[in-house]
Amino acid sequence: MAGLSPDNPVYKARSKELRESMMKEMIYIVENRDSSPFHLIGHLYFFIDYLARSAAEIKIHPGSKLRDFYIHEAIVFIEQNFQNDISIEDIAEVCGLNRTYFGKIFKEAVGKSPQEFLMNYRMIKAAELLKLTKLSIGDISSAVGYENQLHFSRAFKNIYGSSPKNWRTEQMLKE
Repeated sequence: MAGLSPDNPVYKARSKELRESMMKEMIYIVENRDSSPFHLIGHLYFFIDYLARSAAEIKIHPGSKLRDFYIHEAIVFIEQNFQNDISIEDIAEVCGLNRTYFGKIFKEAVGKSPQEFLMNYRMIKAAELLKLTKLSIGDISSAVGYENQLHFSRAFKNIYGSSPKNWRTEQMLKE
């Protein structure tokens, strides 16, 4: 996700703010190495999230600079708040736009509706948690913004074709 590979072993940040947040997390972990392991693991997850987000490229079809600004603001808001109970109205409000107009320009720019983008983003984060942690499905559901575990499981199955539990098992067998 961070764009690192044997052929491309050098990290290149695309966001100064996220790069700085990443550095703060590294320093925090080093300076607090006597903290509980769970506390440090939490900060490690912040670091990894900042790493992946700062190196990620979201493909946006070119348009007006103002439209691109709105889309960027919306995506940043989603990335920072996906775990909360946010709606498309909330995202449009952050941009200062009417919900209908916002939905139209977002879909034109990104190729997905804001709702589809938010759901896909949440499912990517859920898949990461399923693969990298032993958190329960209920905890993961809450961590990615779903209060109802059944709704989360249905959404996950729609994207990945398998229930979260079965998907996790399949991933473990692949390793």
